[in-house]
Amino acid sequence: MTFFADHALSLMLIIMIGITIAGLPMGISMIVASIFYLFFSGQDVGLAAENVLNGVFGNFVALAVPLFIFAANIMNAGKVSDRILTFALALVGRVPGGLAQVNIMTSLIFSGMSGSAISDVAGVGKVLTDMMIKEDRYPRGFAGAITAVSAVVGPIFPPSIPVIFYALISSTSVGVLFLGGVVPAFLVCTTLGIAVMIMAKLRGFPVEEAIPLKAFPIILIRALPALLMPIILLGGIYSGAFTPTEAAAVSAFYALLLAAFAYRVLGFWSFISVVRETVKTTAVVTIVLCGAYIFNYIVTVEQVPQQVFAFFDAMDLNRVQFLLILNALFLVLGCVLDCSTIMLVVTPLFIPTALALGIDLHHLGIVLVFNMMIGLVTPPYGILLFIIKALNGIPLGEMIRESWLFLALLIMLLLLLTFFPQLVLWLPHYAGML
Repeated sequence: MTFFADHALSLMLIIMIGITIAGLPMGISMIVASIFYLFFSGQDVGLAAENVLNGVFGNFVALAVPLFIFAANIMNAGKVSDRILTFALALVGRVPGGLAQVNIMTSLIFSGMSGSAISDVAGVGKVLTDMMIKEDRYPRGFAGAITAVSAVVGPIFPPSIPVIFYALISSTSVGVLFLGGVVPAFLVCTTLGIAVMIMAKLRGFPVEEAIPLKAFPIILIRALPALLMPIILLGGIYSGAFTPTEAAAVSAFYALLLAAFAYRVLGFWSFISVVRETVKTTAVVTIVLCGAYIFNYIVTVEQVPQQVFAFFDAMDLNRVQFLLILNALFLVLGCVLDCSTIMLVVTPLFIPTALALGIDLHHLGIVLVFNMMIGLVTPPYGILLFIIKALNGIPLGEMIRESWLFLALLIMLLLLLTFFPQLVLWLPHYAGML
């Protein structure tokens, strides 16, 4: 048994990798491997359940995750996104690359309701992609690529589920992180919009017909209740009316009122379907969260964060060099792992080092979330590309060829945020939260 006790951590990692390769979800792999670690090291196996109960059910902030998922599912099922799409079409449809511009704006608006890139792509993204490839108006690879890339703004602009995860593992303020993501989100949309405009001129993409000015008031009135959702959400948080978790409950309730009563597009069976889908998605997320809490307990006991700190300390890095190395590492990890696993398992290893170097953890959080969103559209994992392929039938190769320019722009923005922390911290400072 001495051998097993001395090599418990290594054996745990081997078991976790083996289970993952066998095809089981990462959350299950972490839980099973962690239980083996407790057994090998001679600790009470009941510590696994204790960490899950204390971590998941003892944390009020974690409750926000299923509530935001519920709100996003209602928005998709209730066709509330259709009104947002019409509003965006009226606003930017006449700009060069009209439907691509609408795609970007719709992603920004919808991100203020869902906090999830996957919800964006699976909902309004499918409709927009179909509109773009109809009658060969746009190359289907380009349509799929811009839909996927624009959706990365979802978890950057508040509310954001990955940001909530980061707040859980870093003990930072959800409110400050939400506000810190506003400027980066607008930078993403502005950069993508300019790139699309230039590409539209060079490649002869169509411009949509101008909508008469007299139609704008009606379009705005129809979309206004949905547009007010992020304003109510953020206004409530920063006025102190409710906490971020309570804001998630308000957003879910507001979405339900819109879909069921204001727009009357959510029936009983649709609601049941929304609840079922929310439970399934929440279960997947919660399993990863449970595994992460047990895993993080183990890496703390084994003093892995301290070993990581000693490694970087020996390299005598400054904060910018550390962030650049971290960005490179996370970009690579994003190609093979999902966002939740990276955030909950890998990120805690580097927080002590970031603190020692004087890096603001709120700045670090937004940089890492931005980084991981790039991973959602980066081969070979690129889950958003796979979702579009499944929903719209666009070959992966065509989307990947069209996405390289957009990925290069996103990486340039990532470096900009890395070198200039005030792009993240200015708004929270201005609001008096830092």
